[in-house]
Amino acid sequence: VQLVESGGGLVQAGGSLRLSCAASGGTFSINAMGWYRQVPGKQRELVAAFTSGGGSTNYADSVKGRFTISRDTAKNTMYLQMNSLKPEDTAVYYCDAEVRELRSGQYFTFHYWGLGTQVTVSS
Repeated sequence: VQLVESGGGLVQAGGSLRLSCAASGGTFSINAMGWYRQVPGKQRELVAAFTSGGGSTNYADSVKGRFTISRDTAKNTMYLQMNSLKPEDTAVYYCDAEVRELRSGQYFTFHYWGLGTQVTVSS
């Protein structure tokens, strides 16, 4: 399974971006999926995520009310709508997924990361 992020870029403070993460490859179902971000010298941190089973969402306090996570299960695609962006939102944003994948006739659970997409917010 591959996760491919898109939608990052350069935006002014107060602007918006929409990130996408598409999962593809093989036979699989997604247990949980989320967005993380990382800046140089700091640990990767959770931004927003669907919990296992997709029944609820979690958001970092710093993005509540500004970011919205959503997904299209038919397309195996997750989105992150980011509004009212701030310079402190500047980071590489990564897609993360826990996947139940069919291999050699059996289902196994794997954890995958995308390669990341850069978001830069100028002041």
